[in-house]
Amino acid sequence: MTSVNVEMVKCACQDCVCVIPLTKAVDRDGKAYCCDECADGHKDHAGCEHAGCTCHG
Repeated sequence: MTSVNVEMVKCACQDCVCVIPLTKAVDRDGKAYCCDECADGHKDHAGCEHAGCTCHG
């Protein structure tokens, strides 16, 4: 059996296109997000502000 080491993951926000290092992810309910705005479901409709990403929840 081969062990796979996952270091980069896609943000769990459905509309977000960010891929982030697992070590820097915001962990909410066992899911990895790129920032607090995505993790909070964009309750204030603020985007993640990362270049090229237009998510706003």
